[in-house]
Amino acid sequence: MTRLFYASTLFGAMTLAAAIGDGRFGPREDRRILLVSNNAAIPEIIPSLDEAPGFAALRPLFDEVRSWNDIVAPLHPSDWRARIVEVPMLGRLLRSHLSLDDGLDELVLESIAVPPSRTLAGLVRDCPITVYSDGLMSYGPTRDPLPAEISGRITRLLHLDLVPGLSPLLLSEYGVPAEPLPDRAFLDVIERSDAGRGMDGLPVGAPMILGQYLSALDLVTAEEEAGLHAAMLRGLVARGARTVLFKPHPAGGRRHAQRLRETAGELGVELAVVAETVSAESCFAALRPALVVGCFSTALVTAGRHFGLAVATMGGELVLERLSPYENSNRIPATVVDALFPRLSADGSLEEPPPVNLPALVGAVGYCMRSEAYPGLREVAATYLDAHGPARYFKQRRLAALGLRPAAAVQEPGTLGKLRRRLARALPQNTHN
Repeated sequence: MTRLFYASTLFGAMTLAAAIGDGRFGPREDRRILLVSNNAAIPEIIPSLDEAPGFAALRPLFDEVRSWNDIVAPLHPSDWRARIVEVPMLGRLLRSHLSLDDGLDELVLESIAVPPSRTLAGLVRDCPITVYSDGLMSYGPTRDPLPAEISGRITRLLHLDLVPGLSPLLLSEYGVPAEPLPDRAFLDVIERSDAGRGMDGLPVGAPMILGQYLSALDLVTAEEEAGLHAAMLRGLVARGARTVLFKPHPAGGRRHAQRLRETAGELGVELAVVAETVSAESCFAALRPALVVGCFSTALVTAGRHFGLAVATMGGELVLERLSPYENSNRIPATVVDALFPRLSADGSLEEPPPVNLPALVGAVGYCMRSEAYPGLREVAATYLDAHGPARYFKQRRLAALGLRPAAAVQEPGTLGKLRRRLARALPQNTHN
């Protein structure tokens, strides 16, 4: 048997390794090909996942490791899609390039709704598909509708049980069963992946800031993201930290660390920067940070659940407000983290979030994101809104459009609405009968 696996992040590759270790992909004598993709905005300057220190321990699990970037170069892997007329020809070429002439028994993909996974699923046909989760996004709706040629081939969703008691929405509208992976399988992978490699000289026990790439996703501006990192640093310093770890996102580049070093210099504290190629989970295992702070990274959940570390979030309210359109696939991760973890302020204080029925909240937000795909969640959404109101996690216009709130109560959002309301107040009222 031959299986083709696809991964774009070290976290994804570790999830695959956990599934393989748990026996989800048959005996070792089966042929395994790992196709890796670097989806950074400028992949030429960001190391690919197979160049990360922790990947060395995973490589023996696969007979071959190939690069999707090399196959589609000079096109960007996140943008390129085969035209319909080209699919038969390019599918044959891909099979030949990967020596799949004898057929493929299974295709294993992440993020099935978008390229490169959706592109691969369209090119490599006539075999079942397993989807494995890319972190907290598995708890949210499928990003875009899938054609029957793809959805009908998906046999299962493998996912880490990041939030016990919370079931994935991803692919559930197609009747795809979700299969959680045991915690032990994932932790075994971390222990085997040279957890201390690439962290020589870094302090043990110092609090850690997790970087993301919010501005690259147009969720905030570059200045706002730098300001968010600076506020996290100020909050940790206010709590007494004299040395702080910064773990940049693998696709975030070096600019975030450079800006944060300037703030650290102003505050008179040391900023120790972890290499981009080192996984956050390896840091948790080797360095045991006293407090892990981030915006809505999946790594916040793994830090608390799998490593028992103290966790806090910052910037969630801003991101939830900025996410656009409402069905943006980052909304569920941002909602889950914001609802679960204490919120750090720049003065160092920690505020616990209000108690919440998380499955009900996620169901309500998921329904509002893609109501047509999950009509059975309408009652869940209505019940949650009746009990808790729309604050923080819902948009008034979306609720009105779905009939979950009277349209007359919704004001126009944004600058145009504000200008119209301001003009209405400034102009003299019509007094004619």
